[in-house]
Amino acid sequence: MSERIIPFSDSDKLVKARAPRSEIQMLVKLVEGLGHLGVVTTLDKVTGEVLFQATQDTWPDLRQAVEKMGLGVEFLKEER
Repeated sequence: MSERIIPFSDSDKLVKARAPRSEIQMLVKLVEGLGHLGVVTTLDKVTGEVLFQATQDTWPDLRQAVEKMGLGVEFLKEER
C-alpha cells in the first residue's frame, strides 16, 4: 500500500503567539487586511493566545508586518 501524499502540506507555517487581550480584535482586523500573507485565529481570549497561519514564503513578511503594528505581540512557538 502506498503512502498518501498531501500536496503542499509542507508549505504551511503555524506560529503561536500571545497578544494583549485588548489588542486581539485590532490584530485580527489588521491581519485580515493583509489577507494574502496569512490569517490569525484566537485560541484563548483570556490569556491572549493566538495562532498565525501562513506559508513558508509569506511568513517572514507577515511577522515583520505584525512586529511593526506595535500591538505587543509575543511570538511563542513556530511549527513547521
